[in-house]
Amino acid sequence: MKSGYKRRFGSVAIFTVALWLSLAALTALAQQVVDKSIATVNDGVRTELITLSDLRWQLALQPNTPIDPPSSQDLNQALQTLINQRLFALEAERLPRTAPTDAEINAEIANILSHFPSTAEFEKRLNTVGFSSVKDPNFERIVADRVAIEKYLDFRFRSFIVITPDDEAKYYRDVFVPEFRRKYPGSLMPTLDEKRAEINKILTENKVAADIETFLDEAKRRAEIVVLNEV
Repeated sequence: MKSGYKRRFGSVAIFTVALWLSLAALTALAQQVVDKSIATVNDGVRTELITLSDLRWQLALQPNTPIDPPSSQDLNQALQTLINQRLFALEAERLPRTAPTDAEINAEIANILSHFPSTAEFEKRLNTVGFSSVKDPNFERIVADRVAIEKYLDFRFRSFIVITPDDEAKYYRDVFVPEFRRKYPGSLMPTLDEKRAEINKILTENKVAADIETFLDEAKRRAEIVVLNEV
């Protein structure tokens, strides 16, 4: 299971990633999507419900993933992603936070669209799972939730990461140099200073991924996660 978390959260594009819906959104789409309860996540204070429509909405945002019909494997991967997202959302509720701005929501929609051939192609996927367009208020609400979780992840994990010059030098010596020589034999070796920013980013992402994995392991031990229906 741990390796799966690393694949999903190894990059900030994380996350990428992954969504949760309010009950208001579920009610608004009830006439359009055949729904059923799949799982619950309880942290001792609140209970979050995951439905079949949640899984389908999650898959709709994943390029090259069939959604009509979705495979059991893809649905189960989406379920694990959404369980993780619910755990983050429950934790984020404990912290003061500002609502995502329209600019942040629009930027995230643009980021999602960049992974698809065109807006029209993406909107076809949205239509399949019950949304009218990228301007559908319920879709925008999902994106707002996604932005809120990403902001929490940045605050909770990224803002406290410290990478030292010694860390950078060690990675350069032990990882970068051997890999460069293997891939580009005979080529001029870039210096540490030339690669310092790139190495710092790699080390930061690795540390964020490790911290997220630790958080999820601990959160799952504390929470009650119940699968109501197999997918």
